[in-house]
Amino acid sequence: MPDVLVRDVDEKVLGKLKARASKNGRSLQNELLQLFNTITENDGLSDERTADKIKNALRGRSFSDSAALLREDRRR
Repeated sequence: MPDVLVRDVDEKVLGKLKARASKNGRSLQNELLQLFNTITENDGLSDERTADKIKNALRGRSFSDSAALLREDRRR
């Protein structure tokens, strides 16, 4: 398995990562591997789920009709 080297990690960040690893009963390396796995597993949202998340975030707001705005702009 390939190795990854991360340089110039801020001391505060490293301290928080070590504390998190200790709290979870893991080594720093295993904690980082767990974080990498979690991040990459949740990154692959389907287009439909992404659209649903956007719709839910914008729910309740009103927006102008973009087609009407484009027509108006083209008439200028």
